Amino acid sequence: MKLKVLALIAGFAASGIAAAAEVVEVYKSPYCGCCTHWVEYMKRNGFELRVTDVDNIDAARQRLGMPQKYGACHSAKVGGYLVEGHVPAEDVRKLLAQKPKALGIAVPAMPPGSPGMPSDRPVRYDTLLVQHDGGSKVFSRH
Repeated sequence: MKLKVLALIAGFAASGIAAAAEVVEVYKSPYCGCCTHWVEYMKRNGFELRVTDVDNIDAARQRLGMPQKYGACHSAKVGGYLVEGHVPAEDVRKLLAQKPKALGIAVPAMPPGSPGMPSDRPVRYDTLLVQHDGGSKVFSRH
């Protein structure tokens, strides 16, 4: 029985399904539909989310410590990192697995075709690794 449980856990880890040891804390406007779509997307990808509606996302982002230049329509925290905008679930998993020395990751603005932003005309976009000094570099390309 114990071996079956361990095999099941290993199977989930290998499949990329998030074993929700880390809760994703999301701060979003109560009126933003794309934020709600991203929350649902993350849940479908195995993450546990705690959602807080805020009236001023810019103030919430500033309070969390994410530079405004990386701003999008929602901000989140997970595993000691910040996650800004419509970041793909696989990038959050990669961040948590690699544990880089960084503030977090961001998909600035709201690129059509990113998670939570369905579009008939998706665009290519980058997920940025945001450094503690406010600089960034490409973390992944989509």
